[in-house]
Formats: sequence, structure tokens, C-alpha cells
Amino acid sequence: MELAPPLPRYDPSRTYRWNYEHAPDPVDRAVPDLPGTWTFCGLPVGSPLGIPAGPLLNGRWALYYASLGFDVLTYKTVRSAARECYPLPNLQPVAIDGLRGTESEVAASDAMRGSWAVSFGMPSAPPDTWRPDIERTRARLPRGKVLSVSVVGSVQEGWTIDDLAEDYARCARWAVDAGAQCIETNFSCPNVSTCDGQLYQQPDAARAVAARVRAEIGAVPLIVKIGHVARGDATDALLAALAPLADALAMTNSVAAAVRSADGGLLFDGARRGICGDATRGASLAQTRLFAERARETGRSIRLIGVGGARTVEHVRDYLAAGAESVHIATAAMVDPAVAMRIRAALAIPPAGFEPASLD
Repeated sequence: MELAPPLPRYDPSRTYRWNYEHAPDPVDRAVPDLPGTWTFCGLPVGSPLGIPAGPLLNGRWALYYASLGFDVLTYKTVRSAARECYPLPNLQPVAIDGLRGTESEVAASDAMRGSWAVSFGMPSAPPDTWRPDIERTRARLPRGKVLSVSVVGSVQEGWTIDDLAEDYARCARWAVDAGAQCIETNFSCPNVSTCDGQLYQQPDAARAVAARVRAEIGAVPLIVKIGHVARGDATDALLAALAPLADALAMTNSVAAAVRSADGGLLFDGARRGICGDATRGASLAQTRLFAERARETGRSIRLIGVGGARTVEHVRDYLAAGAESVHIATAAMVDPAVAMRIRAALAIPPAGFEPASLD
């Protein structure tokens, strides 16, 4: 029996630019169908499986992962002006089994063991590149798939929160005009020090930006990406600020920590980086449960997107049971592009008595 050739994947030894320019084409592989009805922010999809912005550098990467069984494709975060990626390493393996969010640092690893520190810095192609690319991607996206576009404002010296909100809204409008079916506002990036990467920690500012984007995009579904939140009071503040405006919250956008190398020095000039992969699953699942519980108890209606460390059907079911409508997979998909096909095959046979949690 002839084996299928190995699937292309992101090459961490190469630059972001190289990977952008060497995106693979869609592949012809048998993708298992799932029974039942699945939705993403009210839009029909073929499964609860999505992929967050990190691996989808451009439209070709989005179409590639769509051909591999992912039904929600989140186009890499775009800006109103071009922004270069940080230098290598952009994906540094780390040696840690689980993160609580209280760790100040983690140890670097010489091999990928399930988790890595991510250091991209929210790069972006210029608008005259990403706008037509989104339009082409939407036109080629198969039926039953949803194209979401992640946007972020680019803080300038002297800007007010209203200026930042306007920049977010500008990118969101351009993305919708190009064909985005959903907009994700990135309110969390642990690899930048400006407020655009920390908005989820400032509920009033987050509300102001979300309100401006909502006014710009109308009824188009709005997702807000947030970082690690472990306290009930912070959860309540974010829900109060964002539930009236957003359709969904995507979490968790990594857990931040500094990275110490084997020789004792700190990588990335000692700056914290977002840790993604297996080590974040416990914290991300706990956060999903916390937000689902607080939303029910406070009577707030908002969908939840589980992100962090999922790589098996059991992990996906855990997120669904915790209250997530959709589960997005990044690290496992970059390491093993076939992961969604295996999960779909297993999801097609639900265990006896399994029921996803409901926020109703």
C-alpha cells in the first residue's frame, strides 16, 4: 500500500517571511464528516474545529488548513500599516508540563515536547497586500467553512484610546469589505509592551474599542481574543464590558513567562513571551469553565471559543463540556497538520452520555 507523502508544515528554523512566501497549496485528503449541527457565532460550520490566527500567515495557509478539516479559519492578525516580524527564534520549545499563570519563567528545551514560546510580535503585511488576499481566500473557501479575520490597532505616540479604537475599526471595515465573515479583535499579545497587546486587562478601554468596532461592522459577528484570566472579579469586569458588544470571547491567548536557556541566560532579552501548547491546556480549560459559570450566574449571553493545548478528541470534548462552542487548535496543527482529520474521525462516534455544556 502506497503511503501518502508527509504534509507540509510551518518550518520554525526558517524566518516568518520565508514561511509566508512558501505557503503550501490545499491537499486532496479524505476529511471525515461529522453528524449533527454545528455553528460558529451563529454561522453554520461542519465541525467545532477551528484554527486561530497564529498559523494562518496568509490566504494560502488558510486554504491549506481548510483542506485538512478545520472549519473556522482565522486569518493572521492584520494592521493598518506593515509590521515586520521579530527575529528568530519565533518558536522556541520549552520544558514544562503545566502552567498556572503565576510562573515568572520557564526553561528552554532543545526539542519540541508539546509546548513552545511564541515570539512573532504581531507582524502584518501592508493593507494593499492583505485586503486582496482576504478577498481571494473567501472566494476559494469551500462551503461550510468560515473565514474570520484577526485585527489589531497599531499604537502611535500621543494616541488616545479613541485613536486606537479608530485604527481597530478601520482594519475591521477593510476586512469585512474584503469578505471576512467574522472579525476578531486581538486584545491580547504577551509579546508586545504597548496597550494594544494588553487591552483585555483594561475593561473600560476594551469596551471603548469593541464599541467602535461594533459600530463599524454592524451585524457581522465580533470575537474578542483575550489572555489569561484566573480571578472571578476580573472575569466579571470583562463580561460586563464585552458581553453587550461581542458575540464571542476567544481564550486563552497563551500564558506569558520569560524563557531561560540551558546556559542560564534569559532569551528574548529577558522579555516575557507567550507560552503555547500542552502546558497551557489546564489553565485554558479552567478559564473556559470560569467564564461559562460567571456568564450563567450573571445572566450574560456570550459564546466561548476554547484555545490552548488541544490535540486529541478528549481535549476537544473537555472544552465543549466546559462551555466552548468551538475549539481552536494552533500548536498541534503546526506540529501535525493532520490532527483535525483524526479528531473528526473520533468525534463522529461520541461517547455514551456526552453532552456539550450549554450557556442558555
